[in-house]
Amino acid sequence: MFQDVFFEIAKKDVVKTKGEVMNEMVDEIFSNCKEDLEKAYLHQQNEYLVIRAGRANPHILDKVMVEYYGVPTPIVQMATITVSEARILNINVWDVSQIKNVEKAISQSDIGITPTDDGKTIRLAFPILTEERRKEIVKTVKKLCEETKIAMRNVRRDALDMLKSMKKDGELSEDELASNEKEVQKLIDKYTDMADKLAEDKEAEVMRV
Repeated sequence: MFQDVFFEIAKKDVVKTKGEVMNEMVDEIFSNCKEDLEKAYLHQQNEYLVIRAGRANPHILDKVMVEYYGVPTPIVQMATITVSEARILNINVWDVSQIKNVEKAISQSDIGITPTDDGKTIRLAFPILTEERRKEIVKTVKKLCEETKIAMRNVRRDALDMLKSMKKDGELSEDELASNEKEVQKLIDKYTDMADKLAEDKEAEVMRV
């Protein structure tokens, strides 16, 4: 596998040494590793955005789709969503003929809030969460964090497997492999710490009365 990559890179620039090509391959492994870690972290962020924590949060509607003339459409593409009070979300649907459809989609979603409307504006009133409900949400926050870190550990495994393949093929020395493995671990530690901090902040938000 790595011989193929080697020759592909080498063809692009015949003046490159084998060492330079190997360095490019290692750089590519680290670039892909960081990209996948960033994706896992951003997914965790997005999941936390849609968690209801007792205050009006427009992001809880991010995943709610409305059947708009036969096409599933995100509410954010059909309305202006604003926070009018700490616990009140206003949804001003641009096409008033779709208000009932939007209301229906919200009611059928899993956000757990019943919408009301005055014919022009849909309102979502966020109830004060009970302590029991807050603790349940915190469990979800912790679960999402652990899933994120599992995904990050899988990224580490894939990166290390590729580095070990290079070592097996004689493209990395033992010392080079050990050094790169340490750098992979540093990258993983950085992102898992970020995931933990994100979870801690979300838990504090949920438990804040």
